[in-house]
Amino acid sequence: MNQKIQSLSGYLHEYQKSIHQPEKFWSRIASSFYWRKSWDRVLSWDFKGPDVKWFENAKLNITENIFEKHLFTHGDKTAIIWEPNDPNEEAIHLSYRQLFEKTCQFSNALEAEGVKKGDRVIIYMPMIPEAAIAMLACARTGAVHSVVFAGFSSSALADRIEDCQAKMVLTSDGNFRGAKNISVKAVVDEALEKTTCVETVIVCQRTKAEVQMKTGRDLWWHDVIKGQPVEHQAVTTDSEDLLFILYTSGSTGKPKGVVHTTGGYMVYSQYSFLNVFQYDQDDVYWCTADIGWITGHSYIIYGPLLSGATTLMFEGVPTYPHVGRFWEIVDKYKVNQFYTAPTAIRALQAHGLEPLEPYKLDSLKVIGSVGEPINEEAWHWYHDHIGKGNCPLVDTWWQTETGGIMISPLAGITPNKPAHASLPLPGIQPIIVDAEGNELKGNNVEGNLCIKFPWPSMIRTTYGDHQRCKDTYFSTYPGMYFTGDGVKRDHDGYLRILGRVDDVMNVSGHRMGTAEVENAINEHPKVIESAVVGFPHDIKGQGIYAYVICDMEGRTESGLIDEIKDTVRKIIGPIAKPDQVQIVSGLPKTRSGKIMRRILRKVASNDFSNLGDTSTLLNPEVVEEIIKGAKIQ
Repeated sequence: MNQKIQSLSGYLHEYQKSIHQPEKFWSRIASSFYWRKSWDRVLSWDFKGPDVKWFENAKLNITENIFEKHLFTHGDKTAIIWEPNDPNEEAIHLSYRQLFEKTCQFSNALEAEGVKKGDRVIIYMPMIPEAAIAMLACARTGAVHSVVFAGFSSSALADRIEDCQAKMVLTSDGNFRGAKNISVKAVVDEALEKTTCVETVIVCQRTKAEVQMKTGRDLWWHDVIKGQPVEHQAVTTDSEDLLFILYTSGSTGKPKGVVHTTGGYMVYSQYSFLNVFQYDQDDVYWCTADIGWITGHSYIIYGPLLSGATTLMFEGVPTYPHVGRFWEIVDKYKVNQFYTAPTAIRALQAHGLEPLEPYKLDSLKVIGSVGEPINEEAWHWYHDHIGKGNCPLVDTWWQTETGGIMISPLAGITPNKPAHASLPLPGIQPIIVDAEGNELKGNNVEGNLCIKFPWPSMIRTTYGDHQRCKDTYFSTYPGMYFTGDGVKRDHDGYLRILGRVDDVMNVSGHRMGTAEVENAINEHPKVIESAVVGFPHDIKGQGIYAYVICDMEGRTESGLIDEIKDTVRKIIGPIAKPDQVQIVSGLPKTRSGKIMRRILRKVASNDFSNLGDTSTLLNPEVVEEIIKGAKIQ
């Protein structure tokens, strides 16, 4: 069955069907997959609980829909192209059959090491083919994978291991990233000193760096797969069994383990991939994300492979060994769909047009943007110079919690409008509400973005803490999923995402809770209190601005600022290091002790106008001092 929408009228027709008869609509889409047992009921839901179930009591294994379903028709087709960090190193092309055999082999190895259905396995690996194999082998054995971005610190890794009580960690000796050779195994070793649940660590050799191997716990990847058969009988899972946990920063300090289940996620990630990118069977598709993020899960691994696509994995960075590396890869593999973050676009835009001159980019059919709202200047540069003015640009809005793209143009079908995510995908029912939860109908309205009806790939819970899931997403506006984003619907009915309305920053497309960064800053022995806000940043979209009250005895300001930044880097990782640290004598607080972040955000944004009435603050004089200090910085 062809699930691909072919025209704008086709989209409008499908959308109407999906809204008026959602169960019938999703039943039709899901019927094109292989299920060991069909569902008893398409959907049962209650947003009060919240309690959402899709394709109830259906049995399947998601990897059978990647492998067994496709092997007869395109077993020899390339599934994954792996492009290494160093362009002089040989790339790897894995066909569906080869990927299947490697997945089976590693599935057998996992089971030989005692991994069973439901066990949690942490994957802390660079962008190498084994990372994809690790995810697929977990899915095939019924284990729950939790991928942690290999740039996170040992403390951040330990928190995630402990929260999901992982039985095993899959990692590598090291990681090539640009000109750097990063130790990976050493971070795992440090993390495991703080946890007790991990029984086994499997280490993939990538950099050949010397590492410590703990007897009885640590094993080499190449040793565990030796002699393992290349056939494996996939474990039967229920549609609502956990497929993976992915940790995301929230407005409180502790990361949330977002839970995605098998059946609904499978159906939606494939359907959204096929339609947003308008993928054709001979296309080469490239998403530049890391598999440590949801984008890598849904649109490097699951969505493309479930569609029988050729998906490109890139180990390196866009500027190494030169700033034309992305475009070199596009030409090398004749990439047809290219999906990246506004941060990368702005960083490359800053180098001007000269780095583009050697490259044709004439294979591109679709270009895409993900991770944060794209500003108009970057949109035009990307559209005009990378897409050559004739590639549709899909500006996609979605979240870790949504599992798949929710609002986006369908390439070549939905008319493009710069910096607008545009229209919802079939099955997605967005609603704009004011602060009190009243729906704002019609066009030319602005408010908070909620979703009023379930979709197959939505979050089911936060791991081990269902109340937190309810409080975060379903309590602000009862009966609706609250995204935490502001949105505007324009005169054409197009949606434009305005960014976060809560205490979460979007830094280079990575969500970062202000509380998480504050907690890290407060670990420094000289820090008394801190407040963190986001501010507009030319490259990252949002930067991190920290206001810190310190005990200055025996310290210089510049030395202390460097130490504070280093503390955050060690506790969370380089992505959370503040761009600006301002040492202050106090923070603006209400008489009840609440920090007035609105004022801090304005100051950090270099906007000193209209700060509101500060006379009611507990310490109004501190505002002038903060403004003066900010102007000096």
